[in-house]
Amino acid sequence: MVNYIRLSLLLFLLLFLAACGDQYNGDFKYEVQDFTFTNQDGEEVSKSDLDGKFWVVDFIFTNCTTVCPPMTANMADLQNQLKEAGLQDEVNLVSFSVDPERDDPETLKAYAEARGGTFENWNLLTGYEFDTIKEFSIQSFKSAVEQLPDSDQIMHGTSFYIVTPEGNAIKNYDGRKAANMEKIVEDIKDMS
Repeated sequence: MVNYIRLSLLLFLLLFLAACGDQYNGDFKYEVQDFTFTNQDGEEVSKSDLDGKFWVVDFIFTNCTTVCPPMTANMADLQNQLKEAGLQDEVNLVSFSVDPERDDPETLKAYAEARGGTFENWNLLTGYEFDTIKEFSIQSFKSAVEQLPDSDQIMHGTSFYIVTPEGNAIKNYDGRKAANMEKIVEDIKDMS
């Protein structure tokens, strides 16, 4: 009888600890690497500045002639939807430039403003070498960034990623589709 009670307690403890192990359900779990980059206001932003809140991440560049303009407009729309849902203080938006040579802070700021963005909870980041963002994108989000040959265009992913308050990317959405912004808000509400 004593062994049965001990076994039951042990099983309960194991189940309890397993339940505590991963607070958020996602499609994957990628640890976002540490960084310190420069935002649209010329201020340093690091991963530790974002800890404790959800973040939504994308990769863009201002000279992009294809997917970046609608993705940036969708990020601005997401910002408005988060505000309407009362989540603007709970969620940071982060856009990493994949063209840091051209995208200085002023250029990024003007680019987002032209598409309806504001900066209470949105950081557009630059201030690193191309190889740094290429490696960061692969390591943290499993997403390739490549300079296209004989072109000023850069190949990059079009996903928006949810990152947990602990700094793990767990879900992604097609950032080109405006309808996905509502889904992101719903998913963050469900996890909050």
